Amino acid sequence: MVADDIYTNNGTVDFHKNLANKNKTGNWKACRFILGNECCERLAYYGMGTNLVNYLEQRLNQRNVTASNNVTNWSGTCYVTPLIGAFLADAYLGRYWTIASFSIIYVFGMTLLTLSASVTGLKPSCNGDVCHPTSGQTAVFFVALYMIALGTGGIKPCVSSFGADQFDETDEIERKKKSSFFNWFYVSINIGALIASSVLVWIQMNVGWGWGFGIPAAAMAIAVVLFFSGSRMYRLQKPGGSPLTRIFQVIISSFRKLNVKVPADKTLLYETADEECNIQGSRKLEHTDMLKFFDKAAVETQNDYVKGSVNPWRLCTVTQVEELKSIIGLLPIWASGIVFATVYSQMSTMFVLQGNTMDQHIGPHFKIPSASLSLFDTLSVIFWAPIYDKIIVPCARKFTGNERGFTKLQRIGIGLVLSIFAMITAGILEVIRLKIVRKNNYYDLEYIPMSIFWQVPQYFIVGCAEVFTFIGQLEFFYDQAPDAMRSLCSALSLTTVAAGNYLSTLLVTIVTKVTTRNGKLGWIPDNLNRGHLDYFYWLLAILSLVNFVVYLWIAKWYTYKKITGRTPLLTQ
Repeated sequence: MVADDIYTNNGTVDFHKNLANKNKTGNWKACRFILGNECCERLAYYGMGTNLVNYLEQRLNQRNVTASNNVTNWSGTCYVTPLIGAFLADAYLGRYWTIASFSIIYVFGMTLLTLSASVTGLKPSCNGDVCHPTSGQTAVFFVALYMIALGTGGIKPCVSSFGADQFDETDEIERKKKSSFFNWFYVSINIGALIASSVLVWIQMNVGWGWGFGIPAAAMAIAVVLFFSGSRMYRLQKPGGSPLTRIFQVIISSFRKLNVKVPADKTLLYETADEECNIQGSRKLEHTDMLKFFDKAAVETQNDYVKGSVNPWRLCTVTQVEELKSIIGLLPIWASGIVFATVYSQMSTMFVLQGNTMDQHIGPHFKIPSASLSLFDTLSVIFWAPIYDKIIVPCARKFTGNERGFTKLQRIGIGLVLSIFAMITAGILEVIRLKIVRKNNYYDLEYIPMSIFWQVPQYFIVGCAEVFTFIGQLEFFYDQAPDAMRSLCSALSLTTVAAGNYLSTLLVTIVTKVTTRNGKLGWIPDNLNRGHLDYFYWLLAILSLVNFVVYLWIAKWYTYKKITGRTPLLTQ
């Protein structure tokens, strides 16, 4: 058997830094550890975050708007810190060691959070349903919360890319498996979320917050053990050096050559003579006609060499220039995901607060916590992901001729449409709920006689939308990222969720300020029976519709990256 059949051709190495053997490393045998790790880590994250708004209200005495904004701010931070982890992974540590290092921080944060809710002196003292947190206790809680945000920042941007690295995209059979990996990766996330939103939320509301946070902490410890258990089977992509340095080199070189004319023949632009790229872990990229200004960085002049060597701050390769173009090209697609993420964030804030006003009983004795309704979002994802992979894709392939049924951009767009219907559904339910309140004068009733399970459709539609948009984004950003910038681009896709959470905070703040003028209660008062949460849902539906129209225009003009070279390989 020839060497090309034995070893991967995408630059990956094994744990001992030898070329990755196809038979001994990677593929699904390595991914089972990665999927297990992700399932436990997401169980820990959602087990702590799904019901967070209720902890802030019940134990830290925060009001609806304050608690909602604190949740979205923290959640947003959890999706910004991946930029830190992604940079370290692509530039210095690699994905494996970045996940390993930040997981330790994550475990410490979960441990401190558990202590803050269970140890006398750290947890708030309560008289019945009224708690009296001190400033110190509140501070410890938020320190733990943001330690978790930092810890997850090293895992989120790396783990999906690390899983995709286990499949050699130069191998036709493995390339098809990689596309399925993203679906099953998202299923593993939601299995963890399912346990969190059902079992753990019930434990938090009925047994205690110490156990409710302690079990997620234990799950995170198990996630770390699972991850390290698969070390010998992993394929590792070596870091290619600082991607930000390469980006700034192109920008500075371009401005230094403002007066230099780009030749009509693009083959005259500077590129290494070898078939292999000079960037570790990357393949050469074809020249594209977008953002032509940056082509100046690849135009050779007499001042570009120092003692016979290229000055990288004056002359860059075509591949380096195309890396920057690829990142810039992804930004409009990134921006179009922000409103979708804002809709998604309502499941942990407004949907929960809306559910708090409804009848939560199943039978005469059992009461389901309102935050547990998110399990129907999870069940929706678990239901639709395999349906998409096994049924929708083959059916769509017959009409589109596309190997994956839909293009990645089409898949994202379908999810954006579904998010509009999710907000319309939530708005209609709130209109009906408020009509019952007004008709029966239930304004001061804690729970109106309307089953919380009327919320199921809005959760289910959001879950279906996730299968299209979030999984589509994961695959799109991995596929369109330059090889040596995949962690960074995965982090970029995740920051749409951060921006969506921050946008939600901004919208709630603005809506509250505007609608409470002249002594009015506003759209989102503490007593939602006297408010108009439906107006907030209509606002999100309108924003989602406008966002989709803009997305159609963006997707139409998107230019896909083209690869020409071979990944630099290491010698045995």
